[in-house]
Amino acid sequence: MNDPRRPGKPATINDVARLAGVSKKTVSRVINNSPFVREETRAKVEAVIAESGFSPDPQARGLAFRRSFLVGMIYDNPSPNYVVNMQQGVLDAVRGSGLELVVHPCNRAADSFLADVEGFVVRQKLFGVVMPPSVSEDERVVALLRQADCPYVRIASVSLDEPARMVVTNDSRGAAEAARHLAQLGHTRVAFISGPDSFRSSHERGRGFSEGLAEYGLTLDPAYVRRGAYTFESGAEAAADLLALPDPPTAIFAGNDEMAIGVMKAARDRGLDVPFDLSIVGFDDLPMASRVWPNLTTVRLPVRDMGRMAAEKLTARSRGLDPAALDQPEIIPSLVVRDSAAPPRS
Repeated sequence: MNDPRRPGKPATINDVARLAGVSKKTVSRVINNSPFVREETRAKVEAVIAESGFSPDPQARGLAFRRSFLVGMIYDNPSPNYVVNMQQGVLDAVRGSGLELVVHPCNRAADSFLADVEGFVVRQKLFGVVMPPSVSEDERVVALLRQADCPYVRIASVSLDEPARMVVTNDSRGAAEAARHLAQLGHTRVAFISGPDSFRSSHERGRGFSEGLAEYGLTLDPAYVRRGAYTFESGAEAAADLLALPDPPTAIFAGNDEMAIGVMKAARDRGLDVPFDLSIVGFDDLPMASRVWPNLTTVRLPVRDMGRMAAEKLTARSRGLDPAALDQPEIIPSLVVRDSAAPPRS
């Protein structure tokens, strides 16, 4: 297919658009394998490209790709296992769609936090953003994304936004299950190691744990509460402090699995037998929970599914769907009983 008006000259994207009877933007989407082009239109444009010998400029194609087909994940989470599982879930949702994932780790405590996020969003011209905790809980980031007209979906322990923009994880319900389990085993001296104060999940898990204990007439003694950082090291340090008390706890509920495994180390350092000298329960059920010994009793939060569900909501409108009406199950954390908790010694 030769253009008589351009004898001897290579075809351009404008030529392809005119000959195919579509816009230049549609041709660009076809070139970049956008999922948002009808198959009939795609076939027509590809036929014109093949017959005209048009060859897109690689640099221009790359620029178009970055403008249109990147899903961002902005996170401030000290647990690498959690982050990797979340990324896998997002990738599950976008695989084969022409969209790609780009991640942006950040530090909410840094003075440059908001400027860094704004630079990332504007520079990448993102298709949209998935926000895990605790970035999802920061209303300053939400305001920034709205101002930039950048779609987003938040993952959080409670609802913070309209349903189309939320995946709610109901963390307090899972923590209550952990408390019931320890109470049913007969523990009364029970400790709690929370996550960082800046995470809403820390408060929700603490609240749920206290409410679960209350169902059995137990109270979470403030002397048995320590603040952690959702890291192995902080769990070990907090547990060492608790186990050095004159009347140490017989069970510890850690706010995530990484801290729970840190508690295991602290117990072993003191020569304690887990679970018979000290019962330990974690939260998240990351893959490591079933690989340590004893296998960790923990609250299962489907982190990978959470990432997938958030990305599905983010891309729903581009697929002609209502994000709020997607057929997604409610996330209900559940207790996974393994070997790290047992009745206390007589």
